[in-house]
Amino acid sequence: MRVFIAFDGSCEPFDVSPDQTVGSVKLMVKDYFHLQLSDDKQVRHFLELSYAGAILRDNWVLTDVGITPSSAICCLLKREPVVRVFSAVTGETLSVLGTVFLLSTSVARLMTLVSQQCVLPVSSFRLSSPTGLQLYDCNRLHDYAIDLGATLRLDTWDGWAEFLRGCFLGHRLTVQRHLSRERPVMRFQLRVALYIAASLGHLDLAGWLLERGVRVIEPVGVHPYREWCHQTAHPDVAKVPAVASIKRGQLTILKLFIASSVLTLDPGDPDRRDPLRIALQYGHRECVRHLATKLCSVVVLPGMALPMRTYLQIKGWVRLGQRRAASRHCMGLNRAPFRTRVGDTVLVDGFTLPKMSSKPKRIEAKVGIRVMSTASRRLTPINCPSHVSCPLRALASRDKPL
Repeated sequence: MRVFIAFDGSCEPFDVSPDQTVGSVKLMVKDYFHLQLSDDKQVRHFLELSYAGAILRDNWVLTDVGITPSSAICCLLKREPVVRVFSAVTGETLSVLGTVFLLSTSVARLMTLVSQQCVLPVSSFRLSSPTGLQLYDCNRLHDYAIDLGATLRLDTWDGWAEFLRGCFLGHRLTVQRHLSRERPVMRFQLRVALYIAASLGHLDLAGWLLERGVRVIEPVGVHPYREWCHQTAHPDVAKVPAVASIKRGQLTILKLFIASSVLTLDPGDPDRRDPLRIALQYGHRECVRHLATKLCSVVVLPGMALPMRTYLQIKGWVRLGQRRAASRHCMGLNRAPFRTRVGDTVLVDGFTLPKMSSKPKRIEAKVGIRVMSTASRRLTPINCPSHVSCPLRALASRDKPL
């Protein structure tokens, strides 16, 4: 029978057998169009056939999937991902594209690429090799013997899976229900939630987080358990929700952030880039117009009027002075103030077991249920049988003459 293969703007007829497999048809297409699939060692390509919107597998027979004579099959030339990442949070598998040279780069670079795809801050997840080894930012991928096309695993902090799913969906009640009882960890969770809400455009969740006191120019930072390892932290932990909303083109979230804090126009990006330039780089026209309008406005103060850029510079100087004063007051010169206290959990790479295995939240109510079941047992009645030794019966007999 004759079918038509659509590839690269052309539609060519092919005579195939009804019992022919999709894999053999791919070989025919490869020879007909003179495609180089395996000779390129830097970038690996593969053919993908689809019919009626469904991707065809190589071992499928044409007639078994309903392909009849004169059917049109779409053929695409795709790049094979360098590595794949299975997310234990969403259950999806992400494809990281690039060249084979990505395997010789650092794990920190891969963490950045994965964070851009899954919209998770780098401090909220970790990557592990197919053998279960944790990947550290300072090492390179070839140090773990990761081959081309390998599948890595993405795990989050224990008890965070339900919380992050609520952030992805924008369900405020779900986020509230799964917040940690530890105040430092809860504050970190709120910053993570605002970063995700800014990236995905969840207006209701973002507004509630701003009411809770989360600032749009506050970096996500690191988990409180890893504050003592801040010198080896990933550079992306300094990213702020305001920049995330601009990169994703979330105009509504951006307007909310500017209304809550004018410092959104100068959030202090770690790369020292202007928000307007970031919007221009990513091609978000509406965000560019709104930012340009705000930056060209005038701030009216009692007795004076300042351009917005001058006002932002003054606010930046004040913020820097406050930060330095707080640092000197808390920990002395050239030392960052820590929020950890004696007895808090501290995780150090290579010395403590990581608490990032995506385990569900432990049900702490079991202990309370066990205590309640013990306390709710029926007391032995006073008129118990004589063959049962009962202290209550002895007390009752003692008080009987009274």
